Amino acid sequence: MAGPSHYILPRPEFDKPVKVAIVISPYYKDIADNMLAGAKAEITAVGGTFDVIEVPGALEIPTAIGIAERMSNFDGYVALGCVIRGETTHYETVCNDSSRAIQMLGLQGLCIGNGILTVENYEQADVRANPDAQNKGGGAAAAALHLIALGRKWGAQTKGVGFKPRSEEFKLA
Repeated sequence: MAGPSHYILPRPEFDKPVKVAIVISPYYKDIADNMLAGAKAEITAVGGTFDVIEVPGALEIPTAIGIAERMSNFDGYVALGCVIRGETTHYETVCNDSSRAIQMLGLQGLCIGNGILTVENYEQADVRANPDAQNKGGGAAAAALHLIALGRKWGAQTKGVGFKPRSEEFKLA
C-alpha cells in the first residue's frame, strides 16, 4: 500500500553561487554514500558547490557545523547521518541531542538541512537514503538551499527601528 504523497517545493534559484558544507557521519558507510549522492546532486542542480566534512558520529555533526560557521565561509549546511535503534537507550540520546543541537544552530541563523536518519532498522534506513527512493539526503540539501534563498531574500532588508551606524560622509573628523 502506497503512503500519502508529499508536496516538494520547486528548487530555489540563485543570482550568485552557493557554497554548502555537507557534514556527514559515515558510520553506516553505504547509507551515508547514498545520502551523500542525493545531497550532492541537489546542490549541483542549483549551480552550487560543496565541501564534504566527515565526522565519527551523529553527535559530532552539530559541533562540526558550529566550527565551520565560525571559521569558514559557507552559506549553509547539510547534516547527514544515520542512527539505528539498538538495545540500549543510547539511541534516544544520540537522536535527541543531535537534533536539538542542529535546531539550536538553526535558531541562531544558520541555514541547515537536517538529514540525520533516525530509524528502527537497516531496511528503513536503506529506503530513506536511496536517491531513487525517498532520497532524504537530497531532501536535506533542498531544505538548506531553501533557507539560504530565504536568508538572501531578506538579507538586504533592515528593520525600521533601532540604531544604525552613521554613513562615512557624516562621521565626525
